[in-house]
Amino acid sequence: METYTFDVIDNDHRVDRYLSELLPDLSRSFIQKLIKDERVRVDDVIVKASYRLSDGEQIIIEVPDPIPLVIEAEDIPLEILYEDECLLVINKPKGMVVHPAPGHYTGTVVNAIMFHCKDELSGINGVLRPGIVHRIDKDTTGSLLICKSDQAHQSLASQLKEHSITRRYHAIVHGNIKEDVIIIDAAIGRHPTDRKKMSTAIGKLSHQMTSKDAVTHLKVLERFGDYTYVECELETGRTHQIRVHLASIGHAILGDEVYGPSRLPLIAKQCQGQTLHAKILGFIHPISGEYLEFDAPLPAYFIELLQKLRYNYSN
Repeated sequence: METYTFDVIDNDHRVDRYLSELLPDLSRSFIQKLIKDERVRVDDVIVKASYRLSDGEQIIIEVPDPIPLVIEAEDIPLEILYEDECLLVINKPKGMVVHPAPGHYTGTVVNAIMFHCKDELSGINGVLRPGIVHRIDKDTTGSLLICKSDQAHQSLASQLKEHSITRRYHAIVHGNIKEDVIIIDAAIGRHPTDRKKMSTAIGKLSHQMTSKDAVTHLKVLERFGDYTYVECELETGRTHQIRVHLASIGHAILGDEVYGPSRLPLIAKQCQGQTLHAKILGFIHPISGEYLEFDAPLPAYFIELLQKLRYNYSN
């Protein structure tokens, strides 16, 4: 069991909401269950979820150890861009979840690599995320790095932390971006009112506490009038970073049902989620020290969409 202690530095927040922002990996409903189970105390007093906090109070929350899950290996085809004795790089398809989570315990990348790699996966991230050193969203396609050994995992996790891994994404966005190059420098944190979303809107102290610096380098590749084809290079790697940053400058990714317009245009119907592809992935090999770089081919739907936009724009 993990025990967390927090000193309250803000007033008049519900304790369940306050904790959900301090512990973003725990859902608000799970925190409310912990409160109901009397695992949350404020100044050593059991409280309800609706309890309003005051500056200077102390919160103690007890989080029981998760019940171990058995994740099954599944014979799911993988498009492998590179593989050696300590890592592999795959081209993840659209609609595939990276690691098991509530509602997705089968059909994930982890299920597939467990079958492909057998027992050769790093164990640093536990039973639910063996081999996973970074992830991309379910509806984002492209390059994904898998570690077979703990040594490789530690080396590549350090490169991620130091922002030395090359990660360039291709996207189609709403609107005509006039500048050829833009640097988006805006901290990202949990959305103030919607926990399922991230945001650059920092307006409350509790949000500031969980916001992290985020920088995206954008370059225009092609313009189609109402849409723009862009490349985005990550300087940092925050949750939903590219999606949030592009939406924050008024150019949400085409097909993004979370950060894009509430009514999707007709051309987005074939996207099945955001038109975002992790194209270039480069890193220092953890054993040889050689710099490796991989280019994941664009998926068929993305190529067809570009062709349609080019045709519509030229006619």
